[in-house]
Amino acid sequence: LGYAKSNIEFKEGYIEKLASAGIEPDSYHLAISNCVVNLSPDKPSVLREVYNALVMGGEFYFSDVYCDRRLPDEVRAHKVLWGECIAGALAVHDFEQYAKQAGFADPRILDLRSFDVLDPELKAVVGDAKFYSITYRLFKLPLLANDASANDWTRAEAAVYKGSIAGMEEEYRLDADVVLPRGRAVAVSSNTAAMLGAGGHSWLARHFDIVTPRPEDHISSNPRRSASQLIEAEGKAGGCCGAPSVPADKTECCGGGKKKSCC
Repeated sequence: LGYAKSNIEFKEGYIEKLASAGIEPDSYHLAISNCVVNLSPDKPSVLREVYNALVMGGEFYFSDVYCDRRLPDEVRAHKVLWGECIAGALAVHDFEQYAKQAGFADPRILDLRSFDVLDPELKAVVGDAKFYSITYRLFKLPLLANDASANDWTRAEAAVYKGSIAGMEEEYRLDADVVLPRGRAVAVSSNTAAMLGAGGHSWLARHFDIVTPRPEDHISSNPRRSASQLIEAEGKAGGCCGAPSVPADKTECCGGGKKKSCC
């Protein structure tokens, strides 16, 4: 890639035991994953280990498959469905609870799309369960809170995006509802302000100014929707192969209906 020396290091181990694999605590700014946490039989341990590995202000940014309910044992034991990232899908509310217990207060959804199990035999096994491909952003920050007041943008601060992130010069999307145009003061909740740099902990801090809203500022904002509200909106939009309810890239999620999954 043109670097003077390699900046990649491979470590062998289990994601439930990152410390045992040589991943030092408080040593990484960003952890990413794509449909891997789903395959772990002990997801709470994965979240705790990732939290411990991140520096304060770091982020776990990842996509995975989730379900609208807790799957029964016969589904969870199905080997083919495990390989399809279906059997390991957590109920959305269970995942968010595990994330909070690990220390990731206020999980944010960046993208959510539904998809169908098309194979008739597998569909018969999962029944009426509904599945979603969700991209979550989990921040390790000392100032985040789980109570509703921490997400009340009408009584908090404003953030101004500097346009300094490559490829996102005109606007920055923090999650499904919070979009910050360059150079404009946007009213945000105290939790959102912390994610964008209030307190100086977040890796995003150098890209934003957190200010006190003034009458002359141009303030625009959107109330943040919960996971259940985003799922409801996705259902009304027609699902993965219809118009997505949550803005994402321009890639067709299901490839015209030829794929079985969004991951």
